[in-house]
Amino acid sequence: MFKLPPLKYELDALEPYISKKTMEFHYLKHHQGYINKLNELIEKTEYENMSLTDIIRKTAGKPELSAIFNNAAQTFNHTFFWNSMCPQGGGKPHTNLMTDIKNSFGSYDNFKQEFKQAAFSQFGSGWAWLIKKDEHTLAIMKTSNADTPIAHDLEPILTLDVWEHAYYLDYQNKRADFIDAYLEHLICWKE
Repeated sequence: MFKLPPLKYELDALEPYISKKTMEFHYLKHHQGYINKLNELIEKTEYENMSLTDIIRKTAGKPELSAIFNNAAQTFNHTFFWNSMCPQGGGKPHTNLMTDIKNSFGSYDNFKQEFKQAAFSQFGSGWAWLIKKDEHTLAIMKTSNADTPIAHDLEPILTLDVWEHAYYLDYQNKRADFIDAYLEHLICWKE
């Protein structure tokens, strides 16, 4: 059965950009809720001993399994989101990823603009993603609700949660400010 994965930082480590209060609700309650529901849904089924990514791939696009898919995908998406951020984050990557960003978007500034546009224009609840299309080609995609690149056999590099619960306590309806804070101060580049 799945457990809430530990964060790589303390609940208050992302302040002032994401408050401890938001983390308490979003991580400890909201994320935990998806895990609890997923465990309840898969208990004593063929999915009980599968990995999260296998559950997502085997239930994607099957309406009769949408509850399992939604809870598995949201468990994955949230875990990926927490790992896409770090204290003292932000700025440009200092790795081969920067070369891939320049090759795929023309410049880091173009990447930022495209990512911001995807995150801001996601209607309703969803996610903005940087994904790997092939070995050196990156792309930006947005997904609605619980959808995830994993369901489309795509490799995510980072994500931003643009559901209102991710930012409303700290930013109210100012999604653009939340997106800027993520890119400038929280994004955690890894190779």
